[in-house]
Amino acid sequence: MNKTPDVNGNNNNQIVQKTYNRIEKGKLKVIPLGGLGEIGKNMTALEYEDDIFVIDCGLMFPNDQMLGVDSVIPQTKYLEENKHKIRGLFITHGHLDHAGAVPYIWPKLRCPIYTGKLTSAMLVERLKEFNITDVPIKIVEGGKKLKLGVFDIETIALSHSMPDEMGLFIDTPVGRFVYVVDFKFDFQKPEERMVFQKLSEVGKQGVRCLFLDSTNAEQEGQSVSEVHVKESIREIIRESKGRVLVTSFASSIERIQSVLDAAKAAHRQVAISGRSMLQTIEIARKIGYLKIPQGLIINIRQVNSLSDNDVVILCTGSQGEEYAALVRMSSGEHRQVKIKPGDTIILSSSIVPGNERSVANTINNLFKIGANVIYGGEASELHASGHAKAEELKIMISTIRPEYFIPIHGEYRHLMRHAQIAHSLGIDNKKIFVMDNGEIAEFAKEEGKLTDKKVPSGYVLVDGLGVGDIGNIVLRDRQAMAKDGIFVIILTIDHKTGKVVTSPDIISRGFVYMKENRELIEKTRMKVKKLVKDHDP
Repeated sequence: MNKTPDVNGNNNNQIVQKTYNRIEKGKLKVIPLGGLGEIGKNMTALEYEDDIFVIDCGLMFPNDQMLGVDSVIPQTKYLEENKHKIRGLFITHGHLDHAGAVPYIWPKLRCPIYTGKLTSAMLVERLKEFNITDVPIKIVEGGKKLKLGVFDIETIALSHSMPDEMGLFIDTPVGRFVYVVDFKFDFQKPEERMVFQKLSEVGKQGVRCLFLDSTNAEQEGQSVSEVHVKESIREIIRESKGRVLVTSFASSIERIQSVLDAAKAAHRQVAISGRSMLQTIEIARKIGYLKIPQGLIINIRQVNSLSDNDVVILCTGSQGEEYAALVRMSSGEHRQVKIKPGDTIILSSSIVPGNERSVANTINNLFKIGANVIYGGEASELHASGHAKAEELKIMISTIRPEYFIPIHGEYRHLMRHAQIAHSLGIDNKKIFVMDNGEIAEFAKEEGKLTDKKVPSGYVLVDGLGVGDIGNIVLRDRQAMAKDGIFVIILTIDHKTGKVVTSPDIISRGFVYMKENRELIEKTRMKVKKLVKDHDP
């Protein structure tokens, strides 16, 4: 069932049929365009006759085979062909895997965007970087209702690692659909009771189908409460001697607030390093999502003029990114901050799959300098995942009590494990659809089914300023050059006589070191001259 899409936007081993454009009277189409069988580029379309409602528009970071590629976005050919039907695009929250592709895709669709206050502010800033300023973004708060064509939508504010995460209750002519992605239950927070009460009410009213986040479906138990993480950070900052440096995801607003509060309680001032961290903090401060006491924040250039016991540095680099602040500090390349023995470094984050080696290298470098590095993610209560684990997924499914179930947001193993959880709670396997991007599920009033119809789907690669210009052949050439190197021969030939005018120039990159292989290079030159002479007309 799991097919691998190629970089041109087609699913291998399948024929994309034009029947996908046929209007099915009285049927709701569920069309996932990204986020299934992968982590990232989340995008789902719901279509009922002449109305389409799109949820999320994310990007995915390239794998290690996509050399030179900056990011990967969904194939939206189907939506472009039917953009006159699109009533709105709803962005559930501001993480790049849900909102990062908007600058690339929105100009092709030009539909209204609906999202939360923080997500809207972040989108506006990101769109400015692409010189896009005419996007109609409408701010929606949790608990509000929208009517987009035949879709009656109610939002619900959910707990996640950044504010403004929203789930959707979507009433359609064929029943109610509930779309919940990137959530967790944090029962340490009083407001979570109201959320649970609302979910319970919706479940009692009847739900046709539930779409649910599968990221942590393999992990047993429940996610750590952000309250515990806040307490851990506060204790470390209070007890530490010398400077304290904290790195986390720049989008973790609540975590940033915890660091600011802990620094204030310890009578320390906070310096910030890292472009994304600075930008996010400024956006959140402007709209009131971060409370920053006056005089708490100082410029990073002031760090060295203060006593070490008076400083906390909040910085980027939790994933070992090459040019992030903490990485440059660990290698001695940061202009203002040089790590020294006695510094305490807190990594308040989990490691995104694929970043293990770079994070380990950063930690190793910090230890070599003599810093005290504290890490370990949820195991040390220094990080709280924003994604529900198996026990929380069971609670959600049992509360909503859907007739049909579609696991979303995860690699194929996550989707399958989530499907098993749903079945263990009594949902018929025939009513659990583990889908691939591009497949279509249809719901009529009588029944729902997974069809054999498909729309174009797959990877569109963003490489520099180019979108979709890179295909399989170019990637294969890059992989070959990276693996075997290149050997280039340049020669000038007189077009009148056919003679070689100069000795052939030879360029070798990643093949042999030319200075140590002069004999090979000279033999190659002689061979080239002979080949030209032998083919001389």
